[in-house]
Amino acid sequence: MIYLDSAATSFQKPAAVLYAVREAMETMSSPGRGCYESAMLAADTVLDCRMALADLFCVKDPERVVFTSSATHGLNAAIRSLVGPGDPVVISGYEHNAVWRPLVGLGAEVRTARADLFEPEKMVRQFKRLLPGAKAAVCTQVSNVFGYILPLEDIAALCREAGVPLIVDASQGAGTVGLDFDGLGCAFAAMPGHKGLLGPQGTGVLLCRDGNVAPLLYGGTGSQSQEAAMPAYLPDRLEPGTHNVPGIAGLLAGVRWLQRHTIHWALAHEREMLSVFSERLSGDGRVRLFRAPDPALQTGVLSVQVEGLDCEEAAAWLGERGIAVRAGLHCAPLAHETAGTLEAGTVRFSFSPFNTAREVTAAAEAVLDLLG
Repeated sequence: MIYLDSAATSFQKPAAVLYAVREAMETMSSPGRGCYESAMLAADTVLDCRMALADLFCVKDPERVVFTSSATHGLNAAIRSLVGPGDPVVISGYEHNAVWRPLVGLGAEVRTARADLFEPEKMVRQFKRLLPGAKAAVCTQVSNVFGYILPLEDIAALCREAGVPLIVDASQGAGTVGLDFDGLGCAFAAMPGHKGLLGPQGTGVLLCRDGNVAPLLYGGTGSQSQEAAMPAYLPDRLEPGTHNVPGIAGLLAGVRWLQRHTIHWALAHEREMLSVFSERLSGDGRVRLFRAPDPALQTGVLSVQVEGLDCEEAAAWLGERGIAVRAGLHCAPLAHETAGTLEAGTVRFSFSPFNTAREVTAAAEAVLDLLG
């Protein structure tokens, strides 16, 4: 199989990730629930992962790094901490349903900053126009559909100036595009562990500016057990129940792999794969490539439309030939609506640090074969 669906999950992992998951299952129990060896080993692993993530994302206090089950889990916690029914909230026109649906479910007044694909200056102007009076803002770091790197630093500066707390959805950027959380001054940043961070599914991270956050779930934490209320301090306030220790151990191995290779290398490699793939197809007018005119505006995620073919049919045809891609709306109808692809959808090719030029060339050749 040629796996080109890393924007959904990083199916290809460093060998150390698989080893760490198995070792955790064989040697670790519940952190914070005992002073015996397996419990202490689990607690050390959880702390090590918290510290590694704090280092990677420039969070001074590792206790503000909270483990979740997914980016969706973290985004819901962040949104519910800042937003209530009727509150005006500004979002970009490229948000995932993990942002849009919680806001709609809360009955928030959603103001959508729409700007053409790969036009960051226009996006900044739209945020500036919509921010006055907003209770909060949410912005994705990278579009999961188009790999578009949004002007997050400029948007964060506007939010700081306006006194509007910002939530960052770093789902598609974490592990590929740098994120200085404390430097941005945002309230929260949520991300999955299973995409660019190369960890297992069922892991996620929520970075918090402070402890002023409403628990999404309630339960045991191994701390302040005599109290009916959740602990007031992080990370315990947002981490009820037993930790996913095997997942966190695997996530730690993925983060350490990235720290050794650097996220800058990972991004450069994915962009190289996108370039190899695109160059092979760019001369054929029957293939529409949603490629940024400035490579600095795009990660290794590329949406494609094939003339005369339904995107789902094209993806199924490729899948039958061992090429794994994703087609449709990618849980991001707002992004497709903003880019003008809502009716037809796209076929998404997303590259990883483990893809080779030979693989992506073979995938491009398959697209040409599909055209006949």
